[in-house]
Amino acid sequence: MTDATAPAPSIDGAALLNEVEAFHRRFNVFPTEAAYVAVALWDAHAHLLDCFDSTPRIAFLSPEPGSGKSRALEIVETLVPQPMVAVNASAAALFRAVSGADGRPTILFDEIDTVFGPKAGDNEELRGFLNAGHRRSGVTYRCVGDGSNQSVQPFPSYCAVAMAGLGSLPDTILTRSVIIRMRRRARNERVEPFRQRIHEKEGRALRDRLAKWADAVRATVEGAWPIMPDGVTDRPADVWEPLLAVADAAGGQWPQRARAACVELVTAASEDDEASLGIRLLTDLRDTVLYGIDRMPTAAILECLNSMDDAPWVDMGGKPLTPRGLARLLSQYMTGANKPIKPRPIRTAAGTVPRGYYSEDLADAWARYCPPPPSKSATSATSATQQVNRSESVAEVLPGIRYTPDETATPSATAAAP
Repeated sequence: MTDATAPAPSIDGAALLNEVEAFHRRFNVFPTEAAYVAVALWDAHAHLLDCFDSTPRIAFLSPEPGSGKSRALEIVETLVPQPMVAVNASAAALFRAVSGADGRPTILFDEIDTVFGPKAGDNEELRGFLNAGHRRSGVTYRCVGDGSNQSVQPFPSYCAVAMAGLGSLPDTILTRSVIIRMRRRARNERVEPFRQRIHEKEGRALRDRLAKWADAVRATVEGAWPIMPDGVTDRPADVWEPLLAVADAAGGQWPQRARAACVELVTAASEDDEASLGIRLLTDLRDTVLYGIDRMPTAAILECLNSMDDAPWVDMGGKPLTPRGLARLLSQYMTGANKPIKPRPIRTAAGTVPRGYYSEDLADAWARYCPPPPSKSATSATSATQQVNRSESVAEVLPGIRYTPDETATPSATAAAP
């Protein structure tokens, strides 16, 4: 005879997450082991949104079609609460769905490249919705009413969002996302065909168990502040904090696996980040172009940058980086005196005064934005930028450089450099 007052048996969270991961492995080939860990934790976190201050987006991206992105979303769909599949959905439709009476959906946005791709326009309204909904306090304001009888009404935007698409996404969305860089399956990689009529039921059964487990650990997760791995701070910490809280609640090997996955994927995202072309420029200037040099004319800097094989500078919209483009990128950053970085005159032994950049003007930006410098000494990108003593200008040893008219100033028209 069963005791009606006996507590329900507890759910083994670690074993349940193992099953969720195994379910993905049956149908998805992810690029790394860390990706399987992150996706399983993301599925589970969607059942606990109200416990967190923010929810990470998860983005399945690839350079080519046929890389398993849509299939990944299909499997996620079976495991998350109230899935809402969106393709080309408007921002208005999404924020009304999130704030509707039926409850908060988990938005699965396939073909996101049709919204943010190079031919899709800016779509600032949708970008704003996705960014605002990352935070629990995020709302979207709209005017409601007819004619002159309108009032401003806030619509909650907080919800879990999974995306799949070709190429990349706007920087503001990428920094709020766990990024899974999908690849086409190799010939030796096998997955089980996903039959919706059969396998959707299995996924939903796992989803229901995830929901029950989430209810059981909700109080614990809500008050949790997981310890972040060393070096994971700011926005990456916001992204991973909910996932690590889920892993800690599950126990077993998940806390260790989650933190290893966190470090791996955060590092990969920073290495692949096109978020900041400016940071890439600052780093190339520090580690290669101006290494050991105190100043350099713009023309010489551009020759070095445009000769770097693994850098984007030779193809900036189909053309090499120009003096104007260099000045625009660097002017976003400040000197130690809190003034925009700008080219300054550099007096040469030949009596000309080309404009260029000083290491001392860049030093503050290097310290604030660039990753730690490499341990080994760098060399200049071309033989043109030979190493010189700090007491002399590189312009004095570059007689072969030709300066364009707008980059050359006469001594009478330009003050001498300090």
